[in-house]
Amino acid sequence: MRFADEAIIEVVSGRGGDGCLSFKREKYIPFGGPNGGDGGDGGNVYVVSDAALNTLIDFRFTRLFRAKHGENGKGSECTGRKGPDLFIKVPVGTLVYDVDTDECLGDLVESGQPLLVAKGGAHGLGNIRFKTSTNRAPRRITRGDPSDARRLRLELQVLADVGLLGLPNAGKSTFIRSVSAARPKVADYPFTTLKPHLGVVSIEVDRSFVIADIPGLIEGAADGAGLGAQFLKHLSRTRLLLHLVDTLPPVGDPIQDILKIRQELEKYSVELAERERWLVLNKLDLLPLDEQSSHCRAIVDALDWKGRVFEISAISGKGCQELCYAIMEHITAEV
Repeated sequence: MRFADEAIIEVVSGRGGDGCLSFKREKYIPFGGPNGGDGGDGGNVYVVSDAALNTLIDFRFTRLFRAKHGENGKGSECTGRKGPDLFIKVPVGTLVYDVDTDECLGDLVESGQPLLVAKGGAHGLGNIRFKTSTNRAPRRITRGDPSDARRLRLELQVLADVGLLGLPNAGKSTFIRSVSAARPKVADYPFTTLKPHLGVVSIEVDRSFVIADIPGLIEGAADGAGLGAQFLKHLSRTRLLLHLVDTLPPVGDPIQDILKIRQELEKYSVELAERERWLVLNKLDLLPLDEQSSHCRAIVDALDWKGRVFEISAISGKGCQELCYAIMEHITAEV
């Protein structure tokens, strides 16, 4: 299934039912008086988060959502039925914007969290409501309020504790497969992930964290090149960034690769660029054992890197356990 992280839909609430103009008609009761009931309220439209969903793809096919109208009032003081509310399910982590005003209406970060996006029209009043001591036969009613319509932009930002950064083929998907049950595609030929993957890394009972793998970035990503830019926003919710680097890329230089990613982060968001970021030097298995430490140290020294550095081989699992324990300690210390 293709990942979709943004959709535009239109929602229309239910119209309120009109009040009824009616008089009691019974044999031997010539002046029965008014008995027109009120109309029913129109149905509201809610957007509600659902942990079972992970994509907005369904909204590519269904874009218009209408709640039911309230029924009109009836005679014998019968009130019209209220229009049932309409609930639109979206993944947890969805931001809801009004397209016309660009106002953020809500941020659905918990499963089952409802957000009212279109209020149903209020019911009209029947003529029984206007009976007074001086007006025994009122012919006055009120109409129900009209529907509320608005266009919404749904924007999904995945919820994760840790986000993975890196160029295509840096080994991010292999790493998330190594430390969690997530199964993104990996292969021995160059390609990039096409959709974000979430993996739950369980350290021990009741101690786990969520890690997000986004499509690899390329130079110019912040300006719209490639797939990575449209998913960079998913990293805005993470508390820690892991910058995975191929220590022995087939083309290019690992130091320049690191600088490219840092530049794209700064162009996209200064706040994101300043978030804590750990350097993870991957694919050590491609180097002779006696050259691994010196090669990694040369990269760190050339960058004058001040943050934490980890040396791993995602495909063999070397160093991955130590990295995961360090992440768990970091996240726990922040709480």
